[in-house]
Amino acid sequence: MPAEPSALSALAARLDAALPQTQCTRCGYPDCAGYAQAIARAEAGIDQCPPGGAEGIARLAALTGQALRPLNPAHGSEGPRTLAVIDEDWCIGCTLCIKACPTDAIVGANKLMHTVIAAHCTGCELCIPVCPVDCIALDNASGEATGWAAWSPAQATHARQRYALRRQRLAGEGQAPDTPPAVDDKKAAIAAALARARAQRAH
Repeated sequence: MPAEPSALSALAARLDAALPQTQCTRCGYPDCAGYAQAIARAEAGIDQCPPGGAEGIARLAALTGQALRPLNPAHGSEGPRTLAVIDEDWCIGCTLCIKACPTDAIVGANKLMHTVIAAHCTGCELCIPVCPVDCIALDNASGEATGWAAWSPAQATHARQRYALRRQRLAGEGQAPDTPPAVDDKKAAIAAALARARAQRAH
């Protein structure tokens, strides 16, 4: 017999609280809350969160009553907490990384260099593939510590708050938080960014 909606919502909230809130989408869902809801509905496994690692799986197992299992390699591997760093000498100000960041950790303006606010960065890696000039790298921010050993509850709470604020900001601007830029708009932005990069390097 399926659980009552209120019971599912309560379980999803507890599962969400057990996740690291990196909002990295590696689990296959748009955010940690979406993944938690999928687990609560038995639509996703407890082994899909690389940032949470083995300890994260143990937390989810305890909440769901499921057996422990290793991290599903299809979703990535457990590793240290990372911090995005922008090479400001090569940044061309295309703003694609700003649009991709789930916690508004990147600041800058169109055609001006950007920088990462370390305290807000979750190491989600979403800024890496959208950068047309490959000027963003990931620094190890936790040494040998991985999973929840590299990420504190306070950091998770902060990340959740930053993500919520970003969603509110986008909603206030009339943008859908989970809707990527139109393909043509993205291609045009990348083409313009590459043109500026070539011009910058030529000088």
